[in-house]
Amino acid sequence: MRPDEKKAARRLRRKLHIRRKTVGSAEKPRLSVFRSHQNISCQLIDDRRGVTLAASSTLSKEVRAQIQAKGGNRQAAVAVGKDIAEKAKGLGIAGICFDRNGYRFHGRVKALADAARAAGLKF
Repeated sequence: MRPDEKKAARRLRRKLHIRRKTVGSAEKPRLSVFRSHQNISCQLIDDRRGVTLAASSTLSKEVRAQIQAKGGNRQAAVAVGKDIAEKAKGLGIAGICFDRNGYRFHGRVKALADAARAAGLKF
């Protein structure tokens, strides 16, 4: 196994371990974060119905207008966190379950979570 394959396998193992305990509902959806090298995105998911309630990404026009550089930095993650919190408030959602998706809770993932908390989401 190549080193990058081992890294992906370890992340998948962590992801599955987290997902066993994290379940979203209509009242308290799951905020799932995906991070690539150049972008970051998140979704509010109702797992009971299997529906995405809202989504935000550095590729969306609203967020792209707020950031100056590429979407793979902390500033972009903060913009995505604020945007998803505004969309959640628009849907009447106050509390969420945070799913870091196997990523470590630092850097861009932490910046997104802190921005969502600062904008009014509770988790």
